[in-house]
Amino acid sequence: MASKNRSRTKIQGTLGDELKSRRIGLCITGSVAVVKSPEIARELIRHGADVISVMSDEAQNLIQPELMRWATQNDVIISVTGRMEHIRLTEEGPERLDLILIAPATANTLSKIATGVSDTTVTLLASCALGSNIPIVVAPSMHESLWSNPAVESNLDRLKKLGVDILEPLVEEGKAKITPTEDIVEAVIRRLHVKDMAGFKVLVTAGPTYEHLDPIRMLTNRSSGKMGFALAKEALRRGAEVTLVSGPTSLSPPSSIDFTPIETTRQLYDTVVSKLKEERYDLFLAAAAPEDFRPVKPSAEKMSSRIARPLDLKFEATEKVIDSVKKIQRDIFLVSFKAEWGLNRDDMIKRAKVIIQEADADMVAVNDAAQKGTGFKADTNQILLVKKNGSTIDIPLALKQTVARRILDTFLKVTRKHSQ
Repeated sequence: MASKNRSRTKIQGTLGDELKSRRIGLCITGSVAVVKSPEIARELIRHGADVISVMSDEAQNLIQPELMRWATQNDVIISVTGRMEHIRLTEEGPERLDLILIAPATANTLSKIATGVSDTTVTLLASCALGSNIPIVVAPSMHESLWSNPAVESNLDRLKKLGVDILEPLVEEGKAKITPTEDIVEAVIRRLHVKDMAGFKVLVTAGPTYEHLDPIRMLTNRSSGKMGFALAKEALRRGAEVTLVSGPTSLSPPSSIDFTPIETTRQLYDTVVSKLKEERYDLFLAAAAPEDFRPVKPSAEKMSSRIARPLDLKFEATEKVIDSVKKIQRDIFLVSFKAEWGLNRDDMIKRAKVIIQEADADMVAVNDAAQKGTGFKADTNQILLVKKNGSTIDIPLALKQTVARRILDTFLKVTRKHSQ
C-alpha cells in the first residue's frame, strides 16, 4: 500500500492545488463513456483531490474495478455492505465527501436519482448526498434519443431544482457524448470554490495582436494568452461575471463567459472602449500583449520576396488601451501587465511606476520574460506586483493559475481595505 500512495503523490497537485484536501466521490455508471473515468480521476488528482470510486454493476461489466483502484490508489466501492459505505461517505466525519461527480451518468441513473429510487451503489450514495447537502455534478452520456426523451428531460429539470449541476453533453453522430474531461474537472473546481467575487463584473484582455505588413505577413509577439485566460478562469471560479477579449490563441475560452475574439490592436482598443462605455465594471485585468507599432501603409498585395533589399517600412504607434480605461470609468480598478526583458528589480519597479502615473493604474504586474519559465508560452509565471502606493508583492514562480489566484487575492485585500 505504501508504494501505491507514493504512486499517487507523484501526480497529486501537478496541475494545481485547487482541490487540495477535497474528497471527491467519482460515481461510474453503465455507459460506454466509462473509458473516460480513469482519465477523469487522474485529472482530479492532478488538481489535488483525493478520489474515491463508486461503481454500479453495469459499470463493472464494462471496466474492471482494479482499473479504478489503480487510477485513484483507493479502494473501489462496488457494493453496499454492513460497513454502511453510503452513510460513512455522507455523514459528518473524516470520510465525508466534499462533492459527488457522476461521470458518466446514464439516463437510467439520472431518472432514478430524480425520483428518489436508491437501488444501486451510485443512486443510494446520491440520495444520501442530497439529504446531506453534498453538492452533486453529473456528466450525462447516452444515445441522442434518450437525451431527447421528454421523461428524461423532465427528470433533468427535477435534478436542477434539487441543486444538481448538469454538464451538457456534446450531441453529435446520434449520441449525447460526455463533456470533455477538462470541462468536467473545471466544473468540479468551480462548484467547490469560495465565491468571494460574487457580484463583481470583471473585464479581462488576453493574447497577442496582429499587425499586417501584407495579406500574409504580420507583426506579432510570443504571447500565448495563458495568463489572461487563467485570470478569467479564476474570476469565474470565484463567482464573478467575466468578459474576456482576446487576440488569436490556441486556447478555448471558459464556459459561461462573454467572449470576444479580436485580431489587431485597433480592434482590441475599440472593443474595450465600447464595453467600458456600455457597462460598468469593477475590475479590468489588462493582460493582453498588444503590438506597439504597425505599418503606416500595409501592402494590399503580398510583397514580392524578390524586390530590392533592404526594404524600408514606415511605422506608427498603435492605440494605448490602458491609457483610456480610467478616462471612461474613473472608479474601475485597473491592473496592468508589463513584460520586461533582463531588467533588475529596481528598474522593473520604475517602469511600473511610469504606468501607474500615466494610466492611473491601481496595480502593475511586471515580469522578466528573460527568466526561464516566466512569461510568454510558459505554463508558469513569476510576477512582481507594484501597487499605486509604491508597495510591492513578489509572487514566486508558479503555475499561471496559481499566479492568477494570488493577483485576485491581492485585489480583494486592497479593495476591502479601501472600503473600511
